[in-house]
Amino acid sequence: MATKAGASAAALPVRKGEKHWTEAELKKVREQLQSDVDGLTADINEAESAIAERLSDAVGDAGDDPADAGAKTFQREHELALTQNARELLTASARALARIDDGTFGVCESCGQPIGKARLQAFPRATLCVTCKQREERR
Repeated sequence: MATKAGASAAALPVRKGEKHWTEAELKKVREQLQSDVDGLTADINEAESAIAERLSDAVGDAGDDPADAGAKTFQREHELALTQNARELLTASARALARIDDGTFGVCESCGQPIGKARLQAFPRATLCVTCKQREERR
């Protein structure tokens, strides 16, 4: 069984000493990513509805004391930040699915070397190998 775009799981890059991807392993990663995409999409839609509702309530809150207004503003900003984080995770998950489809899943976007199967199984949205990620974090 091949991946969606036709590249076989065994053709995906792995680090030296690692076993090649099996179709079952890749299917599990794909299902995890798709589940993340579905859940994040639902979370974002729900949060956007709640934010829109709170923004429309702003006119009705005109009589609130400053502490209430501040608390509501903080809550709105917190929800906006969480929604932005969910959007970033959604983008990363969709990108990982696309990389599986086009056969580039597991290739470090910085150095072009294999990311490592174990790293991708733990964090399938990874786009950098451990060495490049450490270098990035030191900057």
